[in-house]
Amino acid sequence: MSRNKFPKIIAGGRFFIIIAVLCSFLAAIVILIYGGFLTFHSITQIITQGEVSSKMGKKLVVSMIEVIDLFLLGTVFYITSLGLYELFIDEHIEVPKWLEIRTIDDLKARLISVVVVVLGVVFLGQAVSWDGETNLLPFGASVGLVIASLTFFLNTHRDPRGH
Repeated sequence: MSRNKFPKIIAGGRFFIIIAVLCSFLAAIVILIYGGFLTFHSITQIITQGEVSSKMGKKLVVSMIEVIDLFLLGTVFYITSLGLYELFIDEHIEVPKWLEIRTIDDLKARLISVVVVVLGVVFLGQAVSWDGETNLLPFGASVGLVIASLTFFLNTHRDPRGH
């Protein structure tokens, strides 16, 4: 093999990222559809039970928080798919300005931002479904520590362009 062909083969290997792009996109679609299904299932279940109580309201709130968690996770997979596509396949894809991903650090920042929100929603779900007996402090402190660490990481690892 000539010396000039090897870099072309390596550069062409970037198209194997399409596997990650397609799988991430498929995962996003499946999670979002499942979240939609759970939304309608939860609402239907509450309506068909016929009895309205604060316990039913709490159950509905908890199930909707779980659905929001699914939607956010679907968003993580979608952003991953889109970001990898932008980085490795076609940087000229038309996306909103806030979703433009030019570097791997841009992708990490978008993902970390969504993970922070997901963690907040997970804690909210635990707080809403709290039975009054379980100690939420260790779980809340752990979630808070992870969020603080990710926020610190985001603020200290900015690229030279100030993004």
